[in-house]
Formats: sequence, structure tokens, C-alpha cells
Amino acid sequence: MIRILIADDHSIVRRGLRQILQEGFPTAAIEEVPDAEAMIKAIIQAEWDVVISDLSMPGRSGLEALQQIKQLYPRLPVLILSIHPEEQYALRVLKAGASGYLSKDMAPDELVNAVHRVMLGKKYITASIAEKLTSVLDQDSNKPPHESLSDREFSVLKLLASGKSVSEIAESLYLSVTTVSTYRARIMAKMGMKNNADLTLYAIEYKLL
Repeated sequence: MIRILIADDHSIVRRGLRQILQEGFPTAAIEEVPDAEAMIKAIIQAEWDVVISDLSMPGRSGLEALQQIKQLYPRLPVLILSIHPEEQYALRVLKAGASGYLSKDMAPDELVNAVHRVMLGKKYITASIAEKLTSVLDQDSNKPPHESLSDREFSVLKLLASGKSVSEIAESLYLSVTTVSTYRARIMAKMGMKNNADLTLYAIEYKLL
């Protein structure tokens, strides 16, 4: 029996994903969790064949949780779902160990196909992502500044750009204010930005929000 874990902070999304998967895998055992912390806990407590995680959830992001999952269970297939454009996030999550990246506006059979593929130990990559992967080496010298950030710095960048204060980010990511301030300073230095307003404009331009 296939065991599938779904992590998303929107119950209506979880319900929709469960319905699609139940139709594609009638005998599967499917469970749902609302955030990254609950996902990590469920993964530690039971065995799963596939994990399907939202990229943006309250607290730890799906990307940060992915990194911990791959440290604990490197062979566990994780599919990342997101409303964000794949050109901005797909390569980052694949480099972090995800087995595939799917947009939430996908066709239902695309999700079923993705699960079938990753259960075979393969990556699920759309044609557009494959094209980007083939050209990524040629583009490295011209890549946008945010691609030079670490995953943690990238998470802090998005929160700063969305208007969160350093103290709010510290609470959200379970970090100290000093640590978040250090991340902010690194981000500003790496990207050549002067203030949070610059980060917000940049994030809007590159569709990071």
C-alpha cells in the first residue's frame, strides 16, 4: 500500500490534492498536515513513499523543511508545490533535493504522473524546467543577484520584502533577532541594496512575492 503525506496550510488545497491522489491511487493511505513542523514530525514517526509539500507555509518554509528531510531521509521523494513561477523557484528546490516542482494550477493527471515517476526513483521535470537546466551553466555569469543567496538568506529576503520586521521574522523562523539582522546585512551586501524598500521593489520585479 502506498503511503502519501500532504503538507499545505490551506485545508481546501489539501482536500483537493487528496481527492486527485485518491482517484489516481485508490488503495493509497493519504494523510494531511498543515505546516512544516507537523510534516517533519509525521515523517519521523512513520514511513512514507512520497511527500507532497507546499513551498510557502507559516513558520518554516517548505524549502527549509526539505533540507532537513533530505538530511534525515535522503531517499524519500519530495514533490514541492507552489503558486510561484517555476522559473524563480524550480531550480532552487531541485538543487535542495526535491524530486520535482509542480505549479498549483497543474492538471490533475500531472500530479498523478509526477507521483508515479518519483516513486520509480526519477525526477519529475517539466519541459520548461528541463530547458532551463540545459542553459543554466551558460547563464551563471548573468544570473540575478538573489540566486547567489543561501536558502536561509532567500527565505529572509522574501519576508523582508513582504514588509516583515526583523523581530517578526525572528519569531516566524525561530531565530534570534541578532541572527536575522546578520542575515539581512548579508543579503544587502550580496545584492547591493540599501534598504528594505529596495528589496521589495526587487522582489516584485522578479516575481518573488
